Amino acid sequence: MRLGVLDVGSNTVHLLVVDAHRGAHPLPQTSEKSVLRLAEQMDTHGKITRAGADHLIRTVHEALTSAAAMGCEDLMAFATSAMRDASNSAAVLDRVRTETGIELKVLTGEEEAILTFLAVRRWCGWSAGRLLMVDVGGGSLEIASGVDEEPDVAVSLLLGAGRLTRSWLTNDPPRRPELDALREHIVAQLGQPARRLRAAGAADRVVGTSKTIRSLARLSGAAPSSAGPRLRRTLTDAGLSQVIAFISRMTAQDVAELDGVSPSRSHQLIAGALVVQATMRALDVDAMDLCPWALREGVILRRVDSLGLKGLGLKELGGRNRPDGAAGAPSTSADWTRSRSGCTVGDHETQ
Repeated sequence: MRLGVLDVGSNTVHLLVVDAHRGAHPLPQTSEKSVLRLAEQMDTHGKITRAGADHLIRTVHEALTSAAAMGCEDLMAFATSAMRDASNSAAVLDRVRTETGIELKVLTGEEEAILTFLAVRRWCGWSAGRLLMVDVGGGSLEIASGVDEEPDVAVSLLLGAGRLTRSWLTNDPPRRPELDALREHIVAQLGQPARRLRAAGAADRVVGTSKTIRSLARLSGAAPSSAGPRLRRTLTDAGLSQVIAFISRMTAQDVAELDGVSPSRSHQLIAGALVVQATMRALDVDAMDLCPWALREGVILRRVDSLGLKGLGLKELGGRNRPDGAAGAPSTSADWTRSRSGCTVGDHETQ
């Protein structure tokens, strides 16, 4: 079955098309990314601007055309932190639905953590034991811990790299007092969630997933992406400290010239690095392995699982869209992340 996933994030809109069926490794067919920076296209009242909504709709149209050309049988479309933040998200989602036929589902932070954890578990396998997953996005930080396919604890914090850059770092390169104040803020926000995660049990394996963590690992000496996804890559606290000391003195333009750094994300890499460092230290982690799978793969896996389990009376993943533009029935939040293992979730996005 050819599936498409459309991910509307804080920085980019990403279309991933895979061939997948239950019990098999999803095989990527194409991946297309458009820089949108939706989180930066808001007015002083927290509303996505008309221009921002227009840009989003054009981008969704383009992705829909690509999905249809690739022969997608099913297209799952979702949005994350930027759309959660927008005070006019309902109106924007209605425009997207009316003008493109696509039903964009807004994931909660906990749903992001749960689905990303599922992808990491499938990639690492059962032999990894208790997994601790860390994912740094543009708008939020997700952390989850567990021994099964669904985490025992899943938290989401307003510690995304882009969000922190906009709120705390006004100079380029950032000044020392700015960095110190940002460090203090991150540490304070991590305190209570870190205690909960540590109480869940010591991790047998710590795994990081996100473009930010991949870039930091590359700068600390990990193999490039061209070496393939199965090569083991690790980010250590010592290596990360060296990277922070290096890039904190550089302009965003200079950081963009470094190997493994996307020009569209270079301005927020130092904030992301501080989040990763503070998270590792709050959780007593010296090193983390990298996982190439993340949220999009988690959505695909949950969808494929639901197809195989319909006969058992479990809920099917909802919110599907026909790639020819005819929208499927709207889904509920529970359709995407129904927990069968009693996961304790904690959304700290009001902090």
